[in-house]
Amino acid sequence: MDIDLKSFLEIPYTDLEEMNLTAKKKRVSRISQKELQKFYTTYLSKETRIKAVTIGFSDIEGRFHMLDYDKKYFLASHDSLTFDGSSIRGFSRQAESDLRLGVDWSAFWWLPSDVFGPGKILIMGCILDQDDMPYEMDSRSVLSNYLDQLFKKKSYDVHVACEVEGFLMKGVEAEKNYHEVTGFELASEGGYFHSLPTDILRQFIDKCAEAQRAMGFENEKDHPEVAPSQFELNYSHTDALLAADQILIYKLVCRQIARNMGLTASFLPKPMMGINGSGMHTNISIFKKNKNLFFDEKGKDKLSKMAWQFIDRILTSASEISLILNASVNAYRRLDPAFEAPNEIKASAVDRGAMIRVPIHNEKSARVEVRSVGPDANPYLMIYTLMKTGLEGVTEKPDRTKRARVKFLPGTIQNAIVGFRQSTWTDGLLGEEYKKRYLNLKSIAADRSPATLGTKVKKGEVIYHHEIYNQLLWNEY
Repeated sequence: MDIDLKSFLEIPYTDLEEMNLTAKKKRVSRISQKELQKFYTTYLSKETRIKAVTIGFSDIEGRFHMLDYDKKYFLASHDSLTFDGSSIRGFSRQAESDLRLGVDWSAFWWLPSDVFGPGKILIMGCILDQDDMPYEMDSRSVLSNYLDQLFKKKSYDVHVACEVEGFLMKGVEAEKNYHEVTGFELASEGGYFHSLPTDILRQFIDKCAEAQRAMGFENEKDHPEVAPSQFELNYSHTDALLAADQILIYKLVCRQIARNMGLTASFLPKPMMGINGSGMHTNISIFKKNKNLFFDEKGKDKLSKMAWQFIDRILTSASEISLILNASVNAYRRLDPAFEAPNEIKASAVDRGAMIRVPIHNEKSARVEVRSVGPDANPYLMIYTLMKTGLEGVTEKPDRTKRARVKFLPGTIQNAIVGFRQSTWTDGLLGEEYKKRYLNLKSIAADRSPATLGTKVKKGEVIYHHEIYNQLLWNEY
């Protein structure tokens, strides 16, 4: 007689989508943490088929970390969770290692069991120091606190949508096993308009899109990109903090589904020379009482004065914040003008070489699109940087005449580090300690990489990339 020993929760995709969209609606409606805590703890107490609660958080560079807590333990101890911060690169030192892990009850997902395993739900965590204050190295808290300030002081609702591109490679852990002589082997030769309906790339995209829709992403368009074996899955704009959460989940889902297929999903900005790299175009708009403050029917390109001031401030500090938007050695290969690279410090409605583009829009969809962002940027730090720079940064109104000399973003991470280090704007943006630790991590990678990128993707820039890092690889330095 067969006995089902493990009757853990497995929810059909159609039900998952409905449940996660309901949770998303609660979140964007700004229901209080107290009310959400009561609702979800009651649910977890009653649902016997859930075995564990996964708490997710980001480190300084944007790597996604997850801790699984037994459900019964979590319900009894969710207000006193701790973890070893010294185990996270760039977090606390060994002598001050204990950190607390708070719970953001608004950031709750039911999970597709074929991707995450059965019987689990995901909640985002808030990192706290030993005094129960937001930990200064927690970029998610930095963004969350800033967005809360904008809403309380100015009633601003910030909407963000990111277009995250990546590549599908043959083999499991293709990045960790990278050899610069042979390079990567693409899983598919198909790309934009050239991928057959059941091509391996299309199968991968379909599986990822299904999982994302089930998690409430509200997908709009999923397709191969221009380069062979390149993909992009687009989903609806939403609250800025939720948008950042979704970027980490997006990449995690893609990586796991690729691994299930014996492949690797890579978010290196430029894993191969001779073809387009991958970006993370970031679309931003600001609403106040359901009015899009970036729209003006009579404004230049139908953008408001506020939107153009937002753009001008970002352009003024573009070189200084490049290390945040383009956070790795490999990211600077992507800023190659031969492949539609957005490396010109200017804004344009038509020129795809411009760092900032003004897409065709109406009153509802008016937005600023920052095209220079790499897919490996820390999404919380990136969105925070763009928002605060765009709203509060210094303004040096650019000369938009045809004869104006075009300025370019840094061509190497070494140059980006110099601009970041010397910037007084990033001093105030991040604070002394965060800037010092972030700069230290980026300098370590840069110091072990050639100042001139050359025509081949080097082994070091791949296996020591911050999203691929593990202790074994790092100790090879």
